[in-house]
Amino acid sequence: MKKITLLALLCAITFPAVSQSLGYQDLALLFSKDTYSGTARFNAMSGAFGALGGDVSAVKINPAGAAVFKNSLSSSTLSSKSADITSVYYGNSNRTSNNYSNFSQAGAVFVFNTYANSNWTKFAFDFNYSIRNDFRGRFLASGNSNFASFNEFPLDIADPKTQYNNAEIQQYTNIYEGEISEYNFAFSGTYQNNLYIGVAANTFNLNFKQQSLLSEQNNDGAGTVLNADFFQVNQTIGTGFSLSAGFIYKATKKLRLGLSHHTPIWFSEIDEETNITNNDGFLGDTEIAITSNNTTYANTAGGYYPSQFYSYNLKTPSKTIASFAYIFGSNGLISIDYSLKNYTKMKFSDTGFTAENQFFQNELKNTYAVNIGSEWRFSALSIRGGYRYDQNPHIKAFKSDDIKGYSFGAGYKFGNTQLDFSYQNNSHTASYDFYPQYNQVNAADLTIDNQIITATVTINL
Repeated sequence: MKKITLLALLCAITFPAVSQSLGYQDLALLFSKDTYSGTARFNAMSGAFGALGGDVSAVKINPAGAAVFKNSLSSSTLSSKSADITSVYYGNSNRTSNNYSNFSQAGAVFVFNTYANSNWTKFAFDFNYSIRNDFRGRFLASGNSNFASFNEFPLDIADPKTQYNNAEIQQYTNIYEGEISEYNFAFSGTYQNNLYIGVAANTFNLNFKQQSLLSEQNNDGAGTVLNADFFQVNQTIGTGFSLSAGFIYKATKKLRLGLSHHTPIWFSEIDEETNITNNDGFLGDTEIAITSNNTTYANTAGGYYPSQFYSYNLKTPSKTIASFAYIFGSNGLISIDYSLKNYTKMKFSDTGFTAENQFFQNELKNTYAVNIGSEWRFSALSIRGGYRYDQNPHIKAFKSDDIKGYSFGAGYKFGNTQLDFSYQNNSHTASYDFYPQYNQVNAADLTIDNQIITATVTINL
């Protein structure tokens, strides 16, 4: 399979700590990211439900959790997200805010009690839809590196051509859209009232689009200015599948232990359309103008917009989660999940990806994540809080590149209905190199801060 060897100037939402453009290794990391998105109760406790269950979204962590329910119910969730990205490029700072809302979760659990003389006292089927990754956002970086990458005018017929080597400013805008939606189908059962066992089949729909615009202003030292705009776009769609299994064991009346394993997501036939193809010597749509005679060059003149299509397969990391929960009677609980993810086993299964697969083995590490959640009940009112820590998979990542977040929320029951609300905040830093082919230019430093508010309605069936 023919593939792009350099996706110059595009970059991944994962914002890799090692400065680089959007290569396929970055896409693989992007599509492997966990965001712990579910019901408002799930979010308020930072997704720490591996040993708890009892929430429609808990099957994302441990499919055994569906059997914890005492009765059937359904839930649906709306979310509002604010993503703030601050860039610092050669001393110049820019802050971009992105705000949007979506329908982020819907699911139901159906509980069936057994009345025969059996050790299996209950069975449950859980269906849950959620947005696994939401890619929408944008950021801007601008400044002056004193390096001009566009230093000639293509229509200049002079010999030698005029050189525009005096950089005045560079500005880079990145816009991304799309999501990975996740569908969980879990079946679980209760054995002798103290062991919950479950399995799940999970499907994923991938839709990702990214657009970048690099603008430069350079001069020739004699008063003539060259303005260049360089635009790139790629659209990626695909489907994936995974399996998961786990158990929850009630060691005592108050203590619960959980363990679950999630296979890799096998994305098959990921299809990509991009304008990153050779168009008159440029890997993207390019427009260059000079001020001396108001002449403009455009490699898309006459409606010429070439594009290329690619297909590939991807296996993401598998994950194992060990969980602990302590129940303080009817008053409250505390829950802890510890997960391991083997990024070094990521793999493109198509030919031609030797360098990327070697990158996974040599430049990434197996990571751990910790999720802690707590809930306290006061009659019909519940108060919740949580903490999240997720390691960056790059070997050379800084500690600040690890994701750290906190959450809190509340819920109130009235009749057969419950309303839940949550607030989440997580942040990390990263480097972003939009001149990956030039060692003369430093990367921009980014600080990414996400805030998410969710509201869930749950109805007992």
